[in-house]
Amino acid sequence: MKSDTIKLLALVASISLALVAQGDAQERRQMRAHTATEAKELRLVPANRSVKGGEVAVSDSGDAVKIRANGIPTHAVGQFPNRGNPHKISAQRYRFEADQDQVADMARALGLAGLFGVGLNGVPFDPGAAEFWKGDRSSGWQYEALGGAVRLGLDQNHAHVQPSGAYHYHGLPWGLMQQLCWSSKAESPLIGYAADGFPVYALTANLGGKVVEMTSSYKLKSGNRPGGSQPSGRHDGAFVQDYRYVAGSGSLDECNGAKVVTTDYPQGTYAYFLTEEFPVIPRCLKGEADRSFAKRRRR
Repeated sequence: MKSDTIKLLALVASISLALVAQGDAQERRQMRAHTATEAKELRLVPANRSVKGGEVAVSDSGDAVKIRANGIPTHAVGQFPNRGNPHKISAQRYRFEADQDQVADMARALGLAGLFGVGLNGVPFDPGAAEFWKGDRSSGWQYEALGGAVRLGLDQNHAHVQPSGAYHYHGLPWGLMQQLCWSSKAESPLIGYAADGFPVYALTANLGGKVVEMTSSYKLKSGNRPGGSQPSGRHDGAFVQDYRYVAGSGSLDECNGAKVVTTDYPQGTYAYFLTEEFPVIPRCLKGEADRSFAKRRRR
């Protein structure tokens, strides 16, 4: 009897390992094996189509925020599916909530497992692209979504659609910014919230009574990539790893954030900013991300 139990456990274990291996193999097959190494100008799909049915409810109590939304944007979008993105926009069931943390000294890398945050319209900010050199996550070379080396079918809101039908932003959400009356001559309106509860603004802030552009502290690395088993060519922005953080070179920290006083937070707050230059949407957080911002696994 004991022998039969051991054999059964061994069988279950072997089946589990086989399923895991099968899942990993399937994920590798689904990964597109790109070999492009040159950044190119983005070809954005015109945002000239309306989508009906957008629903969003925002509750902000000061230290905590809750957003319930179906992820359908209320601004114009590009045509989906399109040549670079074969998916159609469909309603989601988002239930985001986050409490503002103390600003940590150590930044928390975002990675691909979680969303950076969400716009006031209920559309997520999801800057990283699941595209890697030769389709290999372990290569250490991730394609930059706004680098143009890989065509992702982004529209003029720098957004496209996941296989689940989730529309999401990889860059500046111009349609949302226009709806919120953003202007280069004024302090940015509140654009959304990060996964750690801190506010998100776009491009501009009021510093000492003067409207200024908030700038990234990331710069392109000099020289060329290693080549060989790794990408060759110069560091031109095709890959996330083409950039490095240079403290003090811009007005923002490594998470594209700064302590500011805004109309929404007259007593001051730590806030994230969307910028013109990389990373555009932050790639790390200074607080702890709420679990509601974890990405749902595809089934």
